[in-house]
Amino acid sequence: MIDGCGWSHAGGGVVGAGTARMLAGLLEAGHAAGLEQVPSLAGEHAAEAGIHDVRVYLVDLQQDVLRLLAAPELAGEGDPFELRIETTSAGRAFQEARILALPGAGGRPHQWWVPLLDGTERLGVLRVTAWDAAEPAEEELRALASLVGLLLVSKRARSDAYAQLVRTRPMHVAAEMQWNLMPPLTFADEHLAISAMLEPAYEIGGDTFDYAVTDQHANLAIFDAMGHDASAGLTASLAMAACRNNRRRGVDLIETSEAIERVLIEQFGQATRFVTAILADLDISTGTLNWVNRGHHPPVVIRGGRWTTPLRCPPAHPMGLDLGLPVTLCHDRLEPGDRVLFYTDGITEARDPTGREFGLDRFVDFVIRHTADCLPISETLRRLIHNILEYHGGHLQDDATVLLAEWHGPSHGP
Repeated sequence: MIDGCGWSHAGGGVVGAGTARMLAGLLEAGHAAGLEQVPSLAGEHAAEAGIHDVRVYLVDLQQDVLRLLAAPELAGEGDPFELRIETTSAGRAFQEARILALPGAGGRPHQWWVPLLDGTERLGVLRVTAWDAAEPAEEELRALASLVGLLLVSKRARSDAYAQLVRTRPMHVAAEMQWNLMPPLTFADEHLAISAMLEPAYEIGGDTFDYAVTDQHANLAIFDAMGHDASAGLTASLAMAACRNNRRRGVDLIETSEAIERVLIEQFGQATRFVTAILADLDISTGTLNWVNRGHHPPVVIRGGRWTTPLRCPPAHPMGLDLGLPVTLCHDRLEPGDRVLFYTDGITEARDPTGREFGLDRFVDFVIRHTADCLPISETLRRLIHNILEYHGGHLQDDATVLLAEWHGPSHGP
């Protein structure tokens, strides 16, 4: 699976008998294991492939640090609990999504930092060591990291340990609700890549995003509810649930947006709570993008790494106001390599201490410049959000959400 600039999400190759035993043993043992047991089980079974001293580091919610998921028997052995993403080898492996090898010196073993992925969602990194520089092979490391990632994701919903580890401070109730409803921050296959970021991660209330992908279509949505509190979170969550409910029944975009409005009015009353949104459908086989604008900022297309244009579509009123404005279905044709940016006003209206807005031009220019770095789109958005936070003095007054979709080219499936 390829992201922009030919970046590969996964390696391939033939694995040996030791690796096969490692994977089979870990998979079997993982069925009845809890989340906290995964690191020790990984270390136990990795020895079959000559991999030793396995440590699991998970990325925090804001993607600032990597934190050690330690089994009780491994705790307190001198491994750092927290590693900064911006200043460490572990962080570099995470950012670039590639294996980073550190040769041993001064009596220290050789060390490898391995991206820990679930599909293309970046969970963190693995650290392994070996005294023989010839082992382990990259195929073995990737295989181990892939299975560990799958085990962690399969168990995190049943344990608070994962959520507790990746949080660096308390979370508001509205944010708790939003994070548990949204899909993973990153998805990619050979035809499409999707990534999103949200801030303030622990206080987010009225912003949310959604996507769903089939063989031929990608449904994309971004919502911005009035307010910045638990009521805003409830409004956005209800809008997203109504969107999913109608989408899964095969309802088109116009009718879906109208159904969302009816649900909001039934629940809150007319013009009491409202949501702006972009609802879109991308035909993966042709690049045709259909969308409706419910009072939201229009998406922006980046083409050829330099040319940009907003996607114009007559906006209807925000859902919940019941103003009777017509809802227009708009169309555009993407070219292979196009990136479409969906965003909320917290991205462009963030202000520095002097009152200057971050602005649409600065936002798009940042994405264009970092596209040239050939980084995964998830890393581009991570850097964007951190840049916006820095511009705003570390704290946003409004929710800031960005959803980026990159279409690589047509699907040739049946």
